[in-house]
Amino acid sequence: MSFDYIGAFPIPVAILPEKLRNLLESISFDPQQRVEVACFFESDPHGPNVEHVYLQTAVVVDNRDEPIEVLDEAGQGVVKFCVPIDTKGGASKFIPSISGQDYVIASWGNNYFYSFHLAEKVWMTLGLTPRCVGNEHQRLIYDDLGLPEFGVVEGEVSSEYYGELKRNVSWKMSNEYLRKYLWLRGARAIRVFYYRKLFPDQAELRELMKGNTHIELKPCTGPAWYLLDIRQHNGGLLLQVWASVESVSCKLCPEQSADGLVWPGSTEPMTHSHANALVGMNSVYLDDKFLQRYEQNTFYDTVPFRLYGVWHCSPSYKGQWNFTDCVRVGRNLIQVPLRELYKPKPDREIIHAHKFALSSAEIAHLDMDAEHIVAKTQRLLDQLLWLGDNLSRLGALFGLAKTGADLVGFSREELQSNSWAQYPNLCKLAQVAPLDMSQQDFLARCKSLHEIWQKFPNGYLKRLLEKAGCPRVAIKELGSIKLLQALTNIIQQLNRHEEPIDTFSSTSEHEGWSDRNDAMAFLFLNNDLRIADAHESFSKCLQTLQNMGFDQKC
Repeated sequence: MSFDYIGAFPIPVAILPEKLRNLLESISFDPQQRVEVACFFESDPHGPNVEHVYLQTAVVVDNRDEPIEVLDEAGQGVVKFCVPIDTKGGASKFIPSISGQDYVIASWGNNYFYSFHLAEKVWMTLGLTPRCVGNEHQRLIYDDLGLPEFGVVEGEVSSEYYGELKRNVSWKMSNEYLRKYLWLRGARAIRVFYYRKLFPDQAELRELMKGNTHIELKPCTGPAWYLLDIRQHNGGLLLQVWASVESVSCKLCPEQSADGLVWPGSTEPMTHSHANALVGMNSVYLDDKFLQRYEQNTFYDTVPFRLYGVWHCSPSYKGQWNFTDCVRVGRNLIQVPLRELYKPKPDREIIHAHKFALSSAEIAHLDMDAEHIVAKTQRLLDQLLWLGDNLSRLGALFGLAKTGADLVGFSREELQSNSWAQYPNLCKLAQVAPLDMSQQDFLARCKSLHEIWQKFPNGYLKRLLEKAGCPRVAIKELGSIKLLQALTNIIQQLNRHEEPIDTFSSTSEHEGWSDRNDAMAFLFLNNDLRIADAHESFSKCLQTLQNMGFDQKC
């Protein structure tokens, strides 16, 4: 863009409010930038800090880069105000527009109710899919499910006005996609806006007013792209601006390409053709935080699987593309051959992986044989399956017909056939566990762990304890952890005395069946952590962990 809107605006840059300056600035070519394409904002409407912004974005096809005049809709904040006349044929020539120009956000209002949606031309041109989130405060989010790219456009659906605006509305769009749409249309984006703010009385504005109590300013030459109104108001100076400002030109963002990336261990830029020609391993190591983007979105498949004794964690997307040969190494590393990284998938996924690539110096101090979170989860699963099978055998001796799968919720046959695919709770527990995990994430993981093992039916455990002679009244109110602790105490006592299993059944209580068992301490502590919602209680649990030898850094 050749026109300098900020330089041509009469108010000095030094005193421009941030919001007004942003409205006058053009958008860079950064593909990650979020561009505000519609806004209905009011702050402190009846107070001394009043600030309003009504913004729309017009799609102007004119093959020029010079300013355009202030459009009639600048002060309305919506594309269409009110509805057509309520008569037959009253809407026969109804074509919503911003002074004849298309718009990015379709908006309507009538002083009381306002609604906002992405324009049909935009989402159909770009192939976007909507989803709605929120209950009372709904937002629309548009995704490009072809890549996928999530949150391409998003904003509030509606608002109301009764004395003041019920909630502010803001729609933002990916700079990359906005520029693509404009390029396909052969158009540029024009901000059509109204801005209002009460300033303290100051010399710079008084100089513009030239001794008057009210003044209106327009450009001296060329299109009248702004109207600036300054007047005395409530002991200050009220500034109002109506303007049309080109925000985005008809030029694409730089293409995101994986060609040219330099990977650790190499000095030469990598390309798709070079990667495809690689014969040796040429592996790179990634921080496993690389996986978080995929693990935290249900659109992706991130089920770990074990092949030839090693764990793979290769994200895929709806059968359209996938990573391959991503192998877990050490506690928080992923090893993957460069050739596999460059196999068909969107370049932005390869670029994402590159952000987590580690040099040999960064991994030199790491233990490549350390147990990772997926292996830990499998070890837990093995123990649960073993426990379920043995509890099933124990119950069978007393006529309690429950399989191990009934007791623990995991089927050996299903695991053998489909690994963890049918058990999202295992996948959730096996998600990336970074060393810098937040307290909130740690407590959430404690909850996930609790949900996995607490599936044992309490009634089944109580019937076993009754067979062992425990008084029904004594076990009636016990939870699953204390029930398991009681069974553990009885079994351990029988094992110490080398008693056969048929001695489990008794008409009298086993000695020490209700004692505290140190082997169960971690389950009790995990339960405390699961419900820890206050800093003080978490601190107590953390101190207990440290006393038990738990390393906060591992």
